[in-house]
This record gives sequence, C-alpha cells and structure tokens, in this order.
Amino acid sequence: MGMKSIEVLVLEHEEISRLLERLEEECVKILEGSEIDYEFFENSIEFIRDFADRVHHMKEEDILFKHMSETLGVPAQKLINSGMLVEHQMGRHYITELEKHLETFRTQGDITDKLQIISYTMSYVNLLRMHIEKENTVVYPFGEKNLPKEVIEKVEEESTKRQEEDKVEEDRKEKLLKKIFR
Repeated sequence: MGMKSIEVLVLEHEEISRLLERLEEECVKILEGSEIDYEFFENSIEFIRDFADRVHHMKEEDILFKHMSETLGVPAQKLINSGMLVEHQMGRHYITELEKHLETFRTQGDITDKLQIISYTMSYVNLLRMHIEKENTVVYPFGEKNLPKEVIEKVEEESTKRQEEDKVEEDRKEKLLKKIFR
C-alpha cells in the first residue's frame, strides 16, 4: 500500500541521521583536542528543535501516533506512550542539558562541562539512532498494516496539510543544513 505520509517521515529520518553522524564527528574532534565549535552546536540545536522536533516529531505525535493510539488500542498505546513519546521527551531533555553545558563551558571553561557536552550530544545521538530504527522497522509498519483504510486517508490528509504549512520553513532549514555541513 505504501503510505505517503510515512515515506515522508522516513526521508526526514535520513536527514536527521546525517545530522547525528555530524554530531558524533564533532564529539570525536573535541576528544582529539579541537576547540568547541559553538556555531556548529548552535545551528545543530536550532535544527533539532525546529525541524527534528517541531516539524518531524510533532507530525508523528499530532497525526500518525494520535490515530494509531485512538484506533489500534492497547498495543499501539503502549508502543507510543511508553516508547516513542518517552523517547521524544528524553531527546528534548538531552538537548536542553547540552545547551546549558555549552553556555557554562563558554563562560567558565570547566572541563566537567566539556565532558557533559560530549555526554549529552552522544546520549542524543545514540537515543535517536535507536529510536529511528524502531519507528522505521516496528512502529510505522504496525500502523501501515493495521490502520483501517478510512483512518489512513485521514492521516494522509492531515499530513499533506501539515507539510504545506511546514513548506514556509524550507529555506531556513536548507540554510541551516548548509552551515551544519559546510
């Protein structure tokens, strides 16, 4: 059948995965003695918050996950509420902490903050890699296989509308990605 909305989410996962690789590379550089590239981290945090989270995760939470929870009962609710949503929250927490330690390191230069920058960045990277894998291989196929046709149509309709709304941010997203991958 192939739900277009899910294909879009999987493509967004690929984009996010490339960012995760860049974040890991940056942590390795710090370990090897490089200065912290604050601009890189600021751009990455902006991308994570505005696109990985606000655009991508919100599309999942407001549309696909909502319909799966409402339609597919306890197994879907467990998978989403105890799994996916908790992981989204953990990701947000790691990014908040990363931002805090970047700021403290910039102003105070304490080595412990440098350690936390690496720790929270890699916590985010590892969490998201596992999370993306789970969504691509378990959550999305479960929804695709089990949602009734009329619910799938609703998901597609709402997703298309949301994608239209998100288009206005496309330029900013491309500019950010250029800076991140320069």
